[in-house]
Amino acid sequence: MTRKNIHATPRFLPLLTLVCLLLATGTTGHAQQLYAYRNLASGGYNFWFYSPESPASVLAPMLPEDSELQKRMNLEQLFHVRNHEWRHWREREEAERMKTKKPLVIFLHGASLCGRDLGQVLSYGTLDAMNRGLEIDAYILAPQNPGGAWSPRKIMDLVEWASRTHAGIDTARVYVLGMSLGGYGALDLPAAYPDRIAASMSICGGSTSKTLGNLNKVPLWILHGTADTAVPIKNSDRVVAAMKRYAPGDRLIYSRLKGYDHGQPCRLFYMEETYEWLFSHSLSDEGRPVNRDIYIGTRNMPQAYSRMRRRGQLTPSGQRDVHGHSNAQAAAFAIMQDSIRRADSIAALRNIVPRRTPQHR
Repeated sequence: MTRKNIHATPRFLPLLTLVCLLLATGTTGHAQQLYAYRNLASGGYNFWFYSPESPASVLAPMLPEDSELQKRMNLEQLFHVRNHEWRHWREREEAERMKTKKPLVIFLHGASLCGRDLGQVLSYGTLDAMNRGLEIDAYILAPQNPGGAWSPRKIMDLVEWASRTHAGIDTARVYVLGMSLGGYGALDLPAAYPDRIAASMSICGGSTSKTLGNLNKVPLWILHGTADTAVPIKNSDRVVAAMKRYAPGDRLIYSRLKGYDHGQPCRLFYMEETYEWLFSHSLSDEGRPVNRDIYIGTRNMPQAYSRMRRRGQLTPSGQRDVHGHSNAQAAAFAIMQDSIRRADSIAALRNIVPRRTPQHR
């Protein structure tokens, strides 16, 4: 019996090796998907970016033709394949991603996290909720404001970068949510770009926008504690009143959270219902109606933290530090870095990459 097993084992080694490699690649989880980006554009925000895709499935994001050639040459050296073979692999992966596009969530922090230490942005909010075990099947963009009001243009620059570098993003489902200073940003951004933001949630904020009438075009949920002394509820009241002067506000939900102070509404970032509500909207919805069927309020907010699992579900993997480039050059450079990293991460699975592409005559 022992001799038979010894002779039988080698027949299964190749299969076992491949399975182990696949498992090793597939179980890296969040650890290879959260990156800090610094100095991507002069004067722009530094930011965290989370991708829900595994390295293999985002191996080759689409690029403009000028940087496509440079990236392809580097990847060909890694995989030892010819141009037409790599193009076939890239197009097949791209077609697969197009079938399963995912939303993009923008998290805007409050004034307490302003500065130049990106680690602070992980203190609370959407990424911290994921670190505690909340599952959010979306791309996450979490910029850091060095100080002052959030700039809608700078935020939208990052959205443009993300859409250009990650073909799996559904640009019809871009959402923003923020608290305190971030709550201001979560209103100023859709007020500036009502046709780019599918839905917004503003928590304990207000607005400095001069185009508040545009908010009536966007499914919007404003929540504010009545006992908030840091940012009094009158700031949200003014926004709602201004919106009503322009239109009836049939896309607005306004929740005045009785007895809640400035910190208690932070629970909203840790609730499945928050993201379920956001994801139920799309720019492609006829008439862009607001979803009023999901309840978020004082009945389910107190249980938000108790639903959380242990910490450590989301681990930052590194950073992309880009200096001295224009915005377009920096984006191309960062994509190149990502492409090389992703190619390297699956180099052990090179034997499953097609070495020869069938010729169709």
